[in-house]
Amino acid sequence: MSERRYWLFKSEPGVYSFEDLLAEVDQTTYWEGVRNYQARNYLRDVVQVGDGVLFYHSRIKPPAVVGTAVVVRAGYPDDSAWEPGNPYFDSRSTPERPVWFRVDIRADKVFPRVVPLDVLKRTPGLEQMMVTRRGARLSIQPVSPSEWQIVLGLGGVA
Repeated sequence: MSERRYWLFKSEPGVYSFEDLLAEVDQTTYWEGVRNYQARNYLRDVVQVGDGVLFYHSRIKPPAVVGTAVVVRAGYPDDSAWEPGNPYFDSRSTPERPVWFRVDIRADKVFPRVVPLDVLKRTPGLEQMMVTRRGARLSIQPVSPSEWQIVLGLGGVA
């Protein structure tokens, strides 16, 4: 078994929130709609079952990490790209030649204290965390094991 990795997944709460994930029957969903090649490559090639996910609400004030999830299914084709009329439709992607991929995640921990971006930015040990860097807009971002532990502590679940 490979070493556990950690990630930050961004979601706009108006599209899909952590509360939406918690409301799912088994608190599990597929993470669809990623349309950036670098993020796609992570989902397709690197994210594995058992990996930890920081669930980050973006495009709100303040943006913040609100909880954790765990990957329960590794990368597989995102069939939303094959459905005309779907907001994630991409005519270049077919079942025979998928372009886009997704993973399944299950809710893990709700943070008693959300961790806003400004707290992440001023916390020692998180200076290199991708989400704290200017212009880092990638929706799937790697997180180091030490960054993971620091954020869990900030959220009150360490």
